[in-house]
Order: sequence, then C-alpha cells, then structure tokens
Amino acid sequence: MDILVACDSFKESLTAEAVVQAIITGFSSIFPEARYHGYPMADGGEGTASLMARILGGHLETRMVCGPLGLPVAAKFAVLDQGRTALIELAEAAGLAQVPPESRTPLFTTTQGVGEIMRAALDLGCRHLVLALGGSATCDGGAGLLQALGVSLRDLQGREIAQGGGPLGAVFSLHKEGLDPRLTECTIEILCDVTAPLLGETGAANVFGPQKGATPPMIPILNAALARLASLIEVHCGRDLSVLPGIGAAGGAGLGLVGLCGAQLVPGAEAIARLLGLEKMMPAMDLVITGEGRLDGQTAQGKAPQAVASLARASGKPVVAIAGTLGQGHEALYETGFGALFSSLDRPCSLEEAFNEAEPALQRCARNVAASLAIGRSFQAVQE
Repeated sequence: MDILVACDSFKESLTAEAVVQAIITGFSSIFPEARYHGYPMADGGEGTASLMARILGGHLETRMVCGPLGLPVAAKFAVLDQGRTALIELAEAAGLAQVPPESRTPLFTTTQGVGEIMRAALDLGCRHLVLALGGSATCDGGAGLLQALGVSLRDLQGREIAQGGGPLGAVFSLHKEGLDPRLTECTIEILCDVTAPLLGETGAANVFGPQKGATPPMIPILNAALARLASLIEVHCGRDLSVLPGIGAAGGAGLGLVGLCGAQLVPGAEAIARLLGLEKMMPAMDLVITGEGRLDGQTAQGKAPQAVASLARASGKPVVAIAGTLGQGHEALYETGFGALFSSLDRPCSLEEAFNEAEPALQRCARNVAASLAIGRSFQAVQE
C-alpha cells in the first residue's frame, strides 16, 4: 500500500516536516508495511524557499541586497531543478519582519531588493523564476523591483523617482528600454493566496496597507500612486491590470512583472504541489493524507490541503485530512475532494496546552485514523 502524506505546518507548534513525520509515525504503528511518501507543503509564505531547497535537493544562495528601508540585508533564495529554477521570497528582501514597528510605513518601504535577487538568479542561469509574495512590508506596486531590473520611472522633470509608495505618486513616465533582456527568456510565476485587486476598498492599500503601518491619511495617497503606475503599465501592455484578481497581493508587487514580463499569477499551494511533482505521483497512491493547523471554510481558498485534495480527486484517490482544529465552515470541504476530516485535539484544553502537546496528539490521531481504516478493511473482508 502506497500512502502520500503531504501537509502544511501547524503554525506556532509544528513545522510541515514535523507534521508529516508525526502522521507517518502514527500510521506506521498500524500499517508498518505500507510505503510512505512524505512531502512537507507550503503555500508560498515565509520559509517556502528553504523548505523546497531541502525537499527537492536544491540549495540556497545568499546575496546582500537593498532591504525594505533602503539598508542592506542578507537575502536567501532557492536554486532548484539543477539550476534552472529560482524560488524567491519577497519577504527576504522586503519583509515586514525586517522593519521595526516604529518604522513601518509603506510610503517609504521598497521592493528594490527583490529585483536585485531576481538579477542574481538570472546571473546564475535560472530561467524559471518563482516569486512568493507572503510577508510584504511594501505598497509600491513593485516599482522598486522594476527599477532594479532596469525600468526607468521618471517624474515630470524627467528625474528618476525615489523609492516607496509615496514618491511613486510623482511618476509621470515609464521607460522599459533598459529592462534586463534575459527576462524575455524566462517563465515567471508569482505565488499569491489572495484575490485582492490593486485598487479600491478590497485592494492593496485599503486591505493590507494598515498591516504594513499605513494610517488612514496614507491610504488615498497609496491608491493614487498605484493607479498612476497601473495606467502607465497599461500603455505598454494594453491591459488594465488593476482589476486582475490577486494583483493587489504584497502591495501590487507583481504588477510590472505581469504587465511588462508576461508573468503569471498562480495560487501558491498549487505551484508548490507542481514543483514537488505530486500530480504525477497520485495515480500510484492508495491513500492521500493532508492537513494544516486549522481546517475551515478558508481552506478551500487556495490553501495547501485543498491543492492536495484537488489533485487526489482528479485521480480518484481517497483523501483524509488531519488538522489541529476544525473551524467554521469545514463541512463544505467534503464537496471539494476531502473524504474525511479529523481534529487531533482529544480533549478541551488551553491554546498553550494544544501547542505543547501538538506532536503526540497528532501521532495519536493518525494512529486512530489508521486503526479505523484497518477495522474497515477487516469488516469489508468479512462481508465479502
């Protein structure tokens, strides 16, 4: 029997690797002869590059680049697929965790370092660039990123604009003649797990700006700046990208890459599953197990367990999901490919207790799920 175990982390308690191992440990106490295929998952958030490098046998590269406040930071990115693919986390060069709370303002934070990482990946020969957008401190529409890649953004006097979402409001013209020509050889995927457009009440500045330190008076300034950049990019690509679902992720960081480089916005978990080769594995599996810290109505919105379940469903494979807790709306997941859902909590307890006991609780739950399957197989044999 072949069992695929592909799970995301239980945030604040277990890494994805630890979740996978705990489930395999519990299951193997009932099915010791089964062949287990363990794959820690991610959805493109922080830590994705390191995880993929470990799992896929790639390696991490480090470069000193411009940080979100304009100061140098050491940023890592993963080189995969024998040097053909680079997985870049925006948060490594423009992450909120790199900005002290008192300095958080998207008027001045920049994505310049992200473009510098992309250039470093191109220097290494990577031509498949995967950019994960989680954890951003910026709302500059990817302007800094574009400038690092050779695009010139100028004000009315023909001067290059300064970094940040505030100065972006002065942009008058966009010149792409200097855009790194190697990008024409690239396939660029942008991983995002939100559907926010660029502008308006559900857009980059309104929804995510406050998380990055934007005060109410800053919101219209940022919206106007993003709208101006979008209009200039529309001149070059012939499309109004501001309404594209997901383009508002990370303060619109993917805007120029989509408009000027043909990048594609893709759900993060689906892209990670593709990098791991899970789709090709599914036909050979007898059972698929997935999970994350909390399964609820949001899980179906592009989270890692849903990506796994969708691939399994397409191959007609049964899916069991194990979570720390089952939240509101989890019942709807039965309609999206999940066969059974379980919570690893076996008693009422505090959040601290749940975190501290997460691993043994998960092992026990996995063991009980496996025992139930074993009973079912025995019962079926008797019936036959």
